[in-house]
Parts: sequence; C-alpha cells; structure tokens
Amino acid sequence: MTTSSVQGYPQLLSLAVHEFRTPASVVGGYLRMLQRDTEQPLSDRQRKMVDEAEKSCARLVALIAELSEIGKLDAGMIALARQPLDVFELVAEVAERVHEAKDRDVHLALDGDAAGAPMAGDAGRLGSTFDAIFRAILREKAGPSTVVVHRRRAPIDGQTCAIVVVAERESVQAAYDAPSGAFDDKRGGLGLALPLARRVVEGHGGRIWSPAAPDLARGSIVVALPLTE
Repeated sequence: MTTSSVQGYPQLLSLAVHEFRTPASVVGGYLRMLQRDTEQPLSDRQRKMVDEAEKSCARLVALIAELSEIGKLDAGMIALARQPLDVFELVAEVAERVHEAKDRDVHLALDGDAAGAPMAGDAGRLGSTFDAIFRAILREKAGPSTVVVHRRRAPIDGQTCAIVVVAERESVQAAYDAPSGAFDDKRGGLGLALPLARRVVEGHGGRIWSPAAPDLARGSIVVALPLTE
C-alpha cells in the first residue's frame, strides 16, 4: 500500500460510512412506517416480510456504525477513556450476560483470579471487546462443551499484565503455553466486532492473539492487558 493510499484511508472510510448510512436510514424509516401503518393493515405474510426486512436493515445500520468506529479509532479521532477498573471483575460481569450457545448445551464458565487486576481503561469498550471474544468462541462450538474464561496475572516483557484465556476447559493451559499466533478477526456472523476488539485491546497497550497451534488456533483466544500495579 502506498503512502498516499494509507493517508487517504480514513477519509475513504468516512465517506463510505456517510454514503451507506443515508440510504440505510431512509429504508429503515419507511419499513418502520409500514409496520405502524393502521390505515392499510398488512397481511400476516406481508408483515413477516417487512419485519425480516427491518431486522436486516437494522443489522446493516449497526455494521455501518461499527465501520465508523473503526475508521475513527484508526484515525485517532476517538480517545479511549481512562477510568480505574478491575479487568477481572469486568470480565466476570460480561461473562454473566453472555448466553450465546446455551441452546446447544455450550456453557461459559469463569476460573482463575476473581479480582486483583487494576488498570485505567475504557470500561464500555473493553466490555464490548470481551463480549465479542466470548461469543466468537461459543458460537463455533457444535455440541455440549464448557468454554472457560481463565484469569491470571503474569509478566510480559517486564510489565505485569492481566491475562485472559478463553478456551475449552481441557485446553486452557495449552492455549496459554503455546506460542502466540495471529489473531483471527475475520469470523462470520459477528460483523466487525472482532476487528474493533483488536483495536481496543491494542489501544490500551495490550495484545490479543490466537495460539499458534493447529488444534487450538480456532477455538482459543488470549488477551493481555497491562496493569497499573
């Protein structure tokens, strides 16, 4: 990629967001008007089609918002909040709200340190980051299993970090011990949540990776965030 194309990337992304957002908002508005129309009631078949179209349009609007967020983060237009928080407690709060695959008997369990990971960070964006990570692993489990969110403190390059390992119970230690590989943020069904997650982690000075082992790479994610003490 040339220097000029890199410099023009934020402007291109901003323009794309604007051009997509306007027609999507118009379509969504008309669909909602149809849903509320009492003068010309829709048949059950028509209402079902309009409802599905409105859901898809809402999804498109959400994707456009995520694309906008990525563009602003990459352009340095968003400053991450720096609030005092405990990463391990935040992870537990998020995990309690995730029920992605319970219908397939796939469960999320917490393990390791319950607290003791102080840092200054953006609680809202970090919460969304961990929500996306948990759902990315859970939604790909086909049958009964338990995915563990293991929390520990460990030094990385001389800095004490909060380490969060997300993997099946029997693979947690192996995922932690394996060499770090590239983080796969191109998974279907999650929109742009994972590319956003990577940027948020890196914006806090942390790292996110998948274990560099074929049997662990797809089903495990590791996050490291630097602590203040």
